[in-house]
Amino acid sequence: MVTTTEPGEEDIADLGEDRPDPTTRLEGWRRFVEEDLAAFDLLPEPQWHSLSAMGRDVYDEARIRYHSELQVVRTSAVKEIAHQGRLLTLLNQREHGARRGMIVSGKQTTGKTTALKQLGRLHELRVRQRYPGSSRIPVVYLTAPPKGSPRKLAMEFARFLGLPAIGPRHNTIDITSAVCQVMIEARTDLVLVDEIHLMNHATLAGEDLSDHLKYFTEHLPATFVYAGIDVEQSGVFTGVRGKQLGGRCVLVRTGPFPLGPEWRSLVASLETTLRLHRHERGTLVKLSDYLHQRTGGVIGSLSHLIRAASISAILDTSERITRATLKSTRIDHNSESASQLASPRGAVQ
Repeated sequence: MVTTTEPGEEDIADLGEDRPDPTTRLEGWRRFVEEDLAAFDLLPEPQWHSLSAMGRDVYDEARIRYHSELQVVRTSAVKEIAHQGRLLTLLNQREHGARRGMIVSGKQTTGKTTALKQLGRLHELRVRQRYPGSSRIPVVYLTAPPKGSPRKLAMEFARFLGLPAIGPRHNTIDITSAVCQVMIEARTDLVLVDEIHLMNHATLAGEDLSDHLKYFTEHLPATFVYAGIDVEQSGVFTGVRGKQLGGRCVLVRTGPFPLGPEWRSLVASLETTLRLHRHERGTLVKLSDYLHQRTGGVIGSLSHLIRAASISAILDTSERITRATLKSTRIDHNSESASQLASPRGAVQ
């Protein structure tokens, strides 16, 4: 029986109960920007085998936490959005009139939010490097409020910035003015607005929300980048307001990956992140066609499938991902339904 501290336990015992603040709040956003990419080193085999039952539980919980985090892969879409975003911030830095923006549009779970946040993270890290120790807030990230109104939108900005409690006596103009003043003084130059498909210009509420968002774009010296689900079909480009928005924004689409070299490279990149003691490297790459059929080439579904299968392999102590593991792992309904339709009748899945 091992009675002394297990090898490696002191390094992993503090992992597990660390719930991050949402990135729609300044502290949560700063933590997201500052956090290093998820990392975990497997213990050497002799040390792994020498762990006590309690030590093994702690070790496995740490690995489960590691696998539960989304591993960001630099896909072509992420690179394109980062490139276009930087171009726009550079073009807009001396602009006194209408500034150009960008809209990221695509189906669910095709990497829009991930790409949006990575753009913001890279921009803020560049600003911090250029102005070390400053109190700037270079990036603001928020989501468009459901059934939005000008007041709700202004409140989302205020919550991110951590402005003092706002009561009923504060009207929309008061909140908006305070928000703009803080963002100007903090030198905010990139505003990221997610879930923009909620702003439907075919509705009165959508028009009001759009007018207020336009007010922010005209009163803040910042580049605005939006992301939403199938923005072209959601009513965002409807009417005069929609045409004006479309005339000021670059549109970048995200979507499923075709079965090809980039898809296989994506699978290979995700496979390198696995921390399983018995997994044979290259197994997932050989199953690229099957993974494409299961997920329809959607990166969000692929990430879910591989991460869930990894955690299952830890829980059942198999320590490896096989085709059988993947087959028994459930993912989102859309991918499962599409997979069943795409499979030849009677084919082995």
